[in-house]
Amino acid sequence: MVRILTASSKVNSLGSSLKQAYTFISACPACKENFYNLFCTFTCSPDQSLFVNVTEVGTSTSRNAIVTELDTLWSNDYGKAFYSSCKDVKFGATGGLAMDFIGGGAQNYTEFLSFLGEKKFIGSPFQINFPRPEGKETDGMKGSDLVSRACNDEDERFRCACVDCPATCAELPKIEENERCYVGLLPCLSFSAIIVYSVFLALFGTMIVGHVMYRQHSRRQSERLQLLQDIAPSDDEDEGDIVQNAGMLDRPQRNYKLNSILDEAFAKLGSVCARYPLITIMLSLVVVFLLSLGWLNWEVENDPARLWVSPSSSTAQEKAFFDENFGPFYRAEQVFLVNDTLPTGPGPVLSWETLSWWADVEKQAGRITPSNSQVILDDICFKPTGDACATQSILGYFSKDTSLTPSTWEKQIKKCTSGFDSDCLPAFQQPLSKEIVLGGWKEGESILSASAVVTTWVVNNGPEGSLQEIRAKEWEKAFQVLLTKVQHEAKERGLRLSYSTEISLEQELNKSSNTDAKIVVISYIVMFIYVSLALGSTTLSLRSLINNPAIALVQSKFSLGISGIIIVLMSVSASVGLFSAVGIKVTLIIAEVIPFLVLAVGVDNIFLIVHEFERLNVSHPDESIDGRMAKALGRMGPSILLSASTETIAFALGIFVGMPAVRNFAFYAAGAIVINALLQVTMFVSVLALNQRRVESGRVDCFPIIKIKRAEGLSANSDSEFGPGGEGALQQFIRKTYAPALLGRKVRVAVVVAFLGLFTAGVSLIPEVSLGLDQRIAIPEDSYLIPYFNDLYDYFDTGPPVYFVTKDLNITARAHQEEVCGRFGPCHDFSLASVLELEGRRSNVSYIFGSPASWVDDFLFWLNPAEETCCLSRGEPCFENRSPGWSANLEGMPEGKEFIDYAAQWLASSPSEACPIAGKAAYGTAVVIDANHTTIPASHFRTAHTPLRSQEDFIAAYASARRIADTISSEQNITVFPYSKFYIFFDQYVSIVALTARLLGAAIALILIVTSLLLGSIATGCVVTFTVVMIIVDIIGTMAIAGVSLNAISLVNLVICVGISVEFCAHIARAFMFPSRSVLEKARNKFRGKEARAWASLVNVGASVFSGITITKLLGVSVLAFTKSKIFEVYYFRIWLALVCFAALHALIFLPVALSFAGGDGKFLSYLTCIVLNDANVNLAGYIDPELEGGLEEDLASRRYRALIPDDEDDSDEY
Repeated sequence: MVRILTASSKVNSLGSSLKQAYTFISACPACKENFYNLFCTFTCSPDQSLFVNVTEVGTSTSRNAIVTELDTLWSNDYGKAFYSSCKDVKFGATGGLAMDFIGGGAQNYTEFLSFLGEKKFIGSPFQINFPRPEGKETDGMKGSDLVSRACNDEDERFRCACVDCPATCAELPKIEENERCYVGLLPCLSFSAIIVYSVFLALFGTMIVGHVMYRQHSRRQSERLQLLQDIAPSDDEDEGDIVQNAGMLDRPQRNYKLNSILDEAFAKLGSVCARYPLITIMLSLVVVFLLSLGWLNWEVENDPARLWVSPSSSTAQEKAFFDENFGPFYRAEQVFLVNDTLPTGPGPVLSWETLSWWADVEKQAGRITPSNSQVILDDICFKPTGDACATQSILGYFSKDTSLTPSTWEKQIKKCTSGFDSDCLPAFQQPLSKEIVLGGWKEGESILSASAVVTTWVVNNGPEGSLQEIRAKEWEKAFQVLLTKVQHEAKERGLRLSYSTEISLEQELNKSSNTDAKIVVISYIVMFIYVSLALGSTTLSLRSLINNPAIALVQSKFSLGISGIIIVLMSVSASVGLFSAVGIKVTLIIAEVIPFLVLAVGVDNIFLIVHEFERLNVSHPDESIDGRMAKALGRMGPSILLSASTETIAFALGIFVGMPAVRNFAFYAAGAIVINALLQVTMFVSVLALNQRRVESGRVDCFPIIKIKRAEGLSANSDSEFGPGGEGALQQFIRKTYAPALLGRKVRVAVVVAFLGLFTAGVSLIPEVSLGLDQRIAIPEDSYLIPYFNDLYDYFDTGPPVYFVTKDLNITARAHQEEVCGRFGPCHDFSLASVLELEGRRSNVSYIFGSPASWVDDFLFWLNPAEETCCLSRGEPCFENRSPGWSANLEGMPEGKEFIDYAAQWLASSPSEACPIAGKAAYGTAVVIDANHTTIPASHFRTAHTPLRSQEDFIAAYASARRIADTISSEQNITVFPYSKFYIFFDQYVSIVALTARLLGAAIALILIVTSLLLGSIATGCVVTFTVVMIIVDIIGTMAIAGVSLNAISLVNLVICVGISVEFCAHIARAFMFPSRSVLEKARNKFRGKEARAWASLVNVGASVFSGITITKLLGVSVLAFTKSKIFEVYYFRIWLALVCFAALHALIFLPVALSFAGGDGKFLSYLTCIVLNDANVNLAGYIDPELEGGLEEDLASRRYRALIPDDEDDSDEY
């Protein structure tokens, strides 16, 4: 037998290596037992010669023979069992596998044994080979077959905890996922909508066929009867034309009391404002000025954390708790160096030249200082051990004894990325995984093929406005300058560099806002030009310009357009001032949307008032200006009230939403709409009256001191666009061509079928709308952050850290220790650490990756006296002579004050090779100790998410973390919540679908109530409300097609869509319920009843809806297509363009048709009125429109003298 024990120094070295391994495997008794048994048997067994064979002998310095290499045989069964007992053992705060240290990341038992036998400085002092026993028996040797211990051994002494042995884990309950319902490839909602529409089409088609057949049958019977009757005309037949217009038989005969009150009130208001214009204007200016004083308290909220989450929400409170106890989350400065500039695609980025250059860049980063201070990186960086910055860089592999040289860099990187090695620890003593510092290599390829190098500088953060935060921000600005220069250097080397600092996103968002502001201003200018030209064209015709060109200078309404724009700006200013005064902050959504929104709404009302006033100038030229203004506002005021009230209600509902971005928008939008409406029916009316006085006196627009004599006497507007009877060219087209064609029977049927089909398509697409807001959309399309975010998703293979925080849990007590620990016998099956470990094993549904960093377990292991260099008291291991001593059953473990004292010592100890589980680096900020009350008020257990590549991943990860924390809290009856830096931005998505449904549903319900009340008909209110629902559903469907996801921004826009949709519909619906008698007269005998009123509503206000609402908004929205801001293009342009198109189509096509079928007659409210007024007469044909009472045309129409009514068409025109 060879005396291998004579080399005592070698045996001592082996014993030292075993002690180092103990730190990594001591948590699992089975692995430790097998590990020690193998080397003890190999070293000291009396049967050594049967399984050990020395194959190489050397000479020591003392000239003695020593073993330098040997073979040792172990059975395959023992090798497999040994490996299996150790392969899942975790180590310390990193959550890494102990196998990475003791086995070099071995994937099977042969690789494991081979690594154990390698001769190395920290490890075996000589080469030990572990050949397979097959074929070796012929040499008189046989494989040793010791009794192995399994990690789930029946003997409790060797049984490992769940964290280190999956076989001992309790099974987690299956997750009841809210899986979407599908029928084949279609979501159930889509399938249902299609089925319902198909059934409707079938029934509808059957009804049409039946109706046609019935009419044909009736016609044949009628023809037979006529053959038997006398066809001579009776002398008793009325040959007059009193009933020539059959539609007049359904002429409204009753006033709607509420409308009459509103009409009278608005008429008086219009009269007063027109009679005293200067006083009205001055009072308006004074009120707006006083409200605008609130600008002195104006503040902009830029912090996304306070924009998207209510301060009272659990997520905001949890963030505040985390920041208060553990400090604000670190600031991250991250750089990607990528080799993807080759035509053939990405290539290896690692080379000696690149690494040496990058080492110089990191040195420069450590030296740079801001221009206004001497702060360097070392002053602000995060230092886990207190003396070295936490810079996660591939160069950290070279920060110890191994220098970066051309001959060794490849070997060192391969060694450091193949498993844990103390030689690879960076200066801040935390292991660097390859996924953190490298990216872009494929599985099975050499790590040297990586196409991206990732470097992250971790900087300490501070409370908002603190000196620490200010210093960090200033340094980051200087760092940005350096990185911009380094980008050019990388380009010269054929590489590409992308980067982000903590302040980058906020800077780029502000840049986007500045770009958006320019677009909004341009949109204002475009709409202003259109308004001025369109308003001016109402009183100008080509013939009048040819006959008298000077008339254009007088009839121009350029100043009136300016006044309208100024009123819009005044309403915005007053609203901002009012709510700023009470402390409601402005957000970017408000700054970008409110001016555009109010302008779009305000211009519509301006068109309605001006068009109506110009018609009155034609029909009532001899009446005073204030009289004409009273009639105009009396008729348009209730319509403006209807649209303004419904819009205000829709926007104001957002006040009850907890999300500050939505709530603040609701305040400002509702306030601006109300103020704008008030200014339009007061100040604008006064401006319009002054403008009419200027026109009738023949004075030049914008320069009223200049008078043109040839343009005097223009009050009658005899040559205006409206022509005789006050009808414009567009209105004539609608009256003569469009309205009759639309309301034809076949066309109406086709319209209903087509629009319900469109509605069905919208409903079917609702499930396809995604959630989230990609950061790449929120910044300008030319931002330097776009490549960074692309690289982050493509190359960074590590998920964000997540902390499970215990709140007000006294872990100094044994019972609470058992609720959170995971590696000791008494730990609960579903303790906090155990659940996190189990969830990490089903990462496909939990989005949790790896093992948790359990400070309780590592602290208790640190107390183990077997760790001779860890917990020391007077030079001796803390628990060496304690009774009861340290035990895996937690007996004798410290509690109360003793726990606090030892924990404080552990948290102050820096890790080292001798004691890597010391707590300062990994847990220095993870545990809050309250020595005065002998408790742990807060602590966290760190783990990580899987790599999150999309908004869907982030949302699902947040929801999963919530589920896990809630499960732990309920199982252990403790308070646990999850925290990760991104959670504050994704909390909105937990409830945004339900919130959207509630908000839109409430708005729709209130719109139904208000429209029914102001229109005097529940049926008409239902038609209007259903039309609005169709518009909104179609817009949501468009969102799915156009790639617009649902988030707070799109939610605000959907609320806007509700309000604007009502505005499109309200004026036509009101004209239907209060049809103009003069317009209704022109229906002749083509239409009757609801069809006649639908025709009259289109003829009366259709032109204003098209030119004043549709075209105005379309021009304003079209400008947004040229924005460089992706968020403006996606979330504003696409949604608003869909809004204008769908709202115009529904208002001008579907709504009149729907009203002709199902529009109300005011029956129900008429009955109520009769009951209140004790009147037995009930009108079922709408209400009397109080417009133009006493006018010539109305007087003639009321007396049925149709032959005397002016008409520009011949008698053959029946429309």
